[in-house]
This record gives sequence, structure tokens and C-alpha cells, in this order.
Amino acid sequence: MLGLSLALRSGAAPACAAPPALAAPPAAGVPHEGRATFYDSKGAGGNCSYPAAPANRLYVALGPGEYAAGAACGGYLDVTGPRGTVRVLVMDQCPECADGHLDLSREAFARIADPVQGIVRVSYRAVVDPPLSGPLTFRVKEGSSRWWLAVQVAGHGNPLRAVEVRQAGADGWRPAAREDYNYWLVASGAGPGPYEIRVTDTRGHRVTADGVRLAPGQVQRGTVRMYGRGGVAAKRPPSPTRSPSARPGPTRTAGPVPSAVPSSARPLTEARPLPDAAVAPPAGSSASARGCAG
Repeated sequence: MLGLSLALRSGAAPACAAPPALAAPPAAGVPHEGRATFYDSKGAGGNCSYPAAPANRLYVALGPGEYAAGAACGGYLDVTGPRGTVRVLVMDQCPECADGHLDLSREAFARIADPVQGIVRVSYRAVVDPPLSGPLTFRVKEGSSRWWLAVQVAGHGNPLRAVEVRQAGADGWRPAAREDYNYWLVASGAGPGPYEIRVTDTRGHRVTADGVRLAPGQVQRGTVRMYGRGGVAAKRPPSPTRSPSARPGPTRTAGPVPSAVPSSARPLTEARPLPDAAVAPPAGSSASARGCAG
């Protein structure tokens, strides 16, 4: 009892506790080694709050360290496995994944390995300046007003470093704070709009789009690209298209589960540790929740 009392007073941590990983997206161009599993987002846009998964269904969820509170959203990884290489959009967070554990879409996993394996060793690297499909898009979050503004930027290729907003014609930029659900927040608002939005990515590219309207829930397609052809300031207002509501919060579900459930409640087959010479069980088998490693 004396030993227990001393341990409690000293704040001793359990023997299995590990220091927290530094939160940062995978370094651009640097090769990493890890493992990959797969899941199905059921068409949702993941913790990055996109209105939907990409049309090609090639995406990935990262563990909390590499997801880095949303800093990895919108970037791309090239992932190489036994069958080849696939390029995936960072769209989601895998709460139970450690750094180096990539939870791919079912379609992406099938490009690099036989899905029956369930889990495979991979190498991966963040892509530098991937080709862009078009100009930047902007989505003003539901509930935004002249006094509180949250905006999502998409189509930027590299992860973003900074977003700044100002009322058209006003002096001075207001820095926006990145939220972990991939919106950029100006807590005091930026006026009634339309806005100029200045976007800077992790590779140093910077562009300014104008004419972004206070139109919550709409995806506004700009006329400026983050880099490459057309990478100049927009000169006309983006054209709006209606999109579904996007809300923060986990949306991932395991592929075999027929209905959407929180990640914490789904089978953790893909989270099973991978011994050096182990053959993983087929995808879809269940595993108990993991505790401390022995």
C-alpha cells in the first residue's frame, strides 16, 4: 500500500505509456515505410469535411499524428504496395491508427494489393505540386455571417499553410485559424462580403481569389489555380453550385459494416499490429480492442 501511495503521488505513468507523436503531415517528397489497410467512407467526405469523396474513390485516412489536426487535408500521397503504386487524396482521419498506418479506400487498396490480405506493408511519400484538376473552390460553412466566418478551401494540391480573408475593398488581411475539420475560421467575422481570400500552401505558392460571396453551404468555383496554368488572381466572382451540408466529426466506417457507425464502434481488423513475418487475416474479420502492448 505504501508503494501504491508513492506511485500515485509521483504521478507515475503506466509502463505501456509512450510519448505522444509529433503532429505533422508526412514530409513532402520523403519516403516513409508503414502498413496499409482499407475501409469505405460510404461516399462521405471524411473528417476533412468535403461534401463527398473524390469521384475516383482514391483516398486515405491518416492517424492523428500525420492528420495533424487537419493540416494534411487536401494533400496527396503516392502509396506503393506489392502490386504497384496509387495516388490518393488525404480526406480523413483514422483515430486508432499510429503514424505510418494508412487506411486506404477499398478501391485504392485494390490497386496495390489483393484485398483478401487485409493489411500489407507499404512505402509512401507526400506528392509535391500534384497536377490540379482546376481552380480553387471555396465553401462558406453553414451558420457563417458577417460576424463569424468559416470557409473551406479545396483543389489546392499541396497542403495549406495559411488562409487570410478581407472584405472586398477593405484594408488589411484577417488571418484565419485552421480548424481540425478543415475549415478556416475568422472568429470575429470579415464583414458581409464579397471577400478576397489569400491562400498560401506549404510549398510557398500564394494566390488571391476575389468575389467569394457570403453564401453558406454553396461550393463556389473560382478562376484562380494554386499553381501552374492560370495561377493568377481571380478577376470575376466564383460561380456557385449547391452542395450537401458538411459537418465536422468522424465519418469513417469499415468496409464490411453495412451502415455508418462511429469509427470507435467498428471492427478493428485494419488496426491489428503487423508482426515482421505475419500473414494478416482476411479483411472483415473482427479483433478485440487493443490495450497496452506487453
